[in-house]
Amino acid sequence: MTARTARPPLLRELLLVAGLFLVYKAGRLLGPDHTDGAFPNAHRVWDLERALRLPDEGAVQSLLLHGETLAQLANTYYATVHFPATAAFLVWLYLRRPAHYVWARRVLATVTAAALVVHLVFPLAPPRMLTATGLMDTARVFGPSVYGPPESDQLSNQFAAMPSLHFGWALMLAVGLIVATGSRLRWLWLLHPALTLLVIVGTANHYWLDALVAAVLLTLALAVIHAPRRTATTVGRGGREPVPAEGRGLVGAGR
Repeated sequence: MTARTARPPLLRELLLVAGLFLVYKAGRLLGPDHTDGAFPNAHRVWDLERALRLPDEGAVQSLLLHGETLAQLANTYYATVHFPATAAFLVWLYLRRPAHYVWARRVLATVTAAALVVHLVFPLAPPRMLTATGLMDTARVFGPSVYGPPESDQLSNQFAAMPSLHFGWALMLAVGLIVATGSRLRWLWLLHPALTLLVIVGTANHYWLDALVAAVLLTLALAVIHAPRRTATTVGRGGREPVPAEGRGLVGAGR
């Protein structure tokens, strides 16, 4: 394999990503032991949004409630797109843009680690659980739902609303593909985080501030972890990029 097509060893990357995923799940499952403040925090977030005059989440949800099919589509998008889209993004970068793959993996790992810390120190009940919001749990009413009753759900932390990794990962997917590709249509990738934002708010799984905090964390990560430069050849032909020396060492936030 030449320098231009060199990429991190596949087995090492699979083990690394699998390890990161296990750490992510373990961190999420620690959350229910730290949820005493989840509902008081939810009231604080809701009141802060009203003080900041942010749009009412109910206005977005009302769009979904015009028909059962639309609500089901939004619930399905929430339940099925998050992980597969991110995995496909990383696989494509690994095969076609190795240097950008290392960069994206580091950024995603950094944002996810920071999010897990916030989840533990600031547990937050989602708006679907907060009576004061007047919002409906669309997944419970229309299906499909990925969550069981909070008191018996052993697979997820339902009090980890802030920040929204659904939105943070979707935004990184768009940023990564915009940076790594040269098509004039690449800006259309921003439709993915835009749609994700409408879905997570409309289904009452997240507040606006959950997405805002995720965007801030991503911005900070991108400011520290710089993207590799695209060459004129790469932009014009869509070819593979060389992996810089620091990328081959797999150092940084992805470890």
